[in-house]
Amino acid sequence: MSLSPTSIETVDVILLDVPTIRPHRLSMTTMHRQTLVLVRITGNDGVTGLGEATTIGGLAYGEESPESIKVNIDTYMTPLLTGKDANQVAARMQILNDNVQGNRFAKCAIETALCDALAKRLGVPLSSLFGGRVRSSLPVAWTLASGDTGRDIEEAEKMLSLRRHNIFKLKIGARAVRDDAAHVAAIKRAVGDRGSVRVDVNQAWSEADAMLGMQLLEQAGVDLVEQPIAAGNLDGLRRLRDKNRIPLMADETLHGPGDAYKVAQCGAADVFAVKITQSGGLTGAQQVAAIAAAASVDLYGGTMLEGAIGTMASAQLFSTFSQLAWGTELFGPLLLTEEILTVPLRYRDFSLELPDAPGLGITLDEDRVNFLRRDRKTTLVSLA
Repeated sequence: MSLSPTSIETVDVILLDVPTIRPHRLSMTTMHRQTLVLVRITGNDGVTGLGEATTIGGLAYGEESPESIKVNIDTYMTPLLTGKDANQVAARMQILNDNVQGNRFAKCAIETALCDALAKRLGVPLSSLFGGRVRSSLPVAWTLASGDTGRDIEEAEKMLSLRRHNIFKLKIGARAVRDDAAHVAAIKRAVGDRGSVRVDVNQAWSEADAMLGMQLLEQAGVDLVEQPIAAGNLDGLRRLRDKNRIPLMADETLHGPGDAYKVAQCGAADVFAVKITQSGGLTGAQQVAAIAAAASVDLYGGTMLEGAIGTMASAQLFSTFSQLAWGTELFGPLLLTEEILTVPLRYRDFSLELPDAPGLGITLDEDRVNFLRRDRKTTLVSLA
């Protein structure tokens, strides 16, 4: 099917401030709300594509913030896109990459929105643009990050009883290594064989702490350790992998295909946490997965705690991966107190189901989006 050229008329960036259902504690920050960064790209045919560039904790996690993403898209990227053919996604992204350094999250949102609109015009799910699905649902982990052992056990029991999650990832690294290990071990004892327990240290440990921590966690029955030490310390990651039996997953170390190649080349990880935003977009994430496949590295579908748009964009791509040995972490919308879709994403039987509708297959609830917009709140305050 051939498509007539469709020029890009508008690129809109909207910030939505949404409270979380509970404090979400990481080693570097504690989240009480999430700021969703939504991108809409509309062509002169009236078709609108959606993308998301949500990050974690302002600038506590990475070098892009919701505010910088909006300013950089509005100021530098929109002029490069307006009036150009919306259907030539690769050409649009090439122009951005030639003229804008970095800004992986912003570029991911733009590429997602362009792909969403293109798939809608073709009448196919977004996954079809990347080779088509090999699975229609994805296993989804739940992160236990209250910091309180009893509360985390109670939360895990609830998720098991609801059949919503049987994979649990614990955020650790803010306490002493032995204290963190005892916290994790208590939760693993409670969960037992009913679920998988993994940990994410978010780079908080020294190499010596990680050596001790990984040994203690293996004894506790933990299945996987994610990014225990600094992202740039590939030699340290390789040493940890060589001296421990528990699988090691790279996350913050992976900022796209170039990093994936380096990690694979030096044997620094057993598993890659693939994130579309960290990879600079859907195409970059697909390339990371290809490098993993060539190097016999397992895959895990990661998240930046995106809302429904970023979550479904990730799901559409991850559904095309030939192997996804460690499942996914696409629980972001479930951490939020507000729903922004007319029909919520469907989580059941420990998985996220993918829709068959064209594009991302989701529809925004415009009333809820308008209610949550940060600029609306600013306007109301100024008029008061």
